[in-house]
Amino acid sequence: MEKDYRLTLEIVKDLWAKTYNTDGKPDWSHILPYYDDDIYFRDSIQEIRGIVEFKEMTERLTERSKDLDMKLVKAIQQDNDIFMEWEMTISYKKYPSSVLYGFSRLTLNDEGKIIEQRDYYDLWGDIFDNIPFFVKRYRKFMKKKFG
Repeated sequence: MEKDYRLTLEIVKDLWAKTYNTDGKPDWSHILPYYDDDIYFRDSIQEIRGIVEFKEMTERLTERSKDLDMKLVKAIQQDNDIFMEWEMTISYKKYPSSVLYGFSRLTLNDEGKIIEQRDYYDLWGDIFDNIPFFVKRYRKFMKKKFG
């Protein structure tokens, strides 16, 4: 009997906890079957189409990071969209841990698989907040130029 990979809010909460809260490197192997082969993924760095490219992206992140932990702050579902607010702590091989604060929207297709994922976060601001001599200059620059 073939396993049903129809995603629900409760399954998302369970999968995301297992994906990032493992000892050592993160592992996406148990979550990838919930993604459609035609997944469209976009975040502040990249735009990816297709499960092959998406899997390669998860492998690059695993290779670059020493440790990764994700805490789901809040998750809700509305129709075919699941919205997640999260805090991701990532430790790169040569740098101290950084906490990224973000939000994701997962859109499910009629089969209940993730057909689109859009991640929103301030990569550079969250990383620079962890560099004592740089954070004040960066925040001052951002306020002057954009706010």
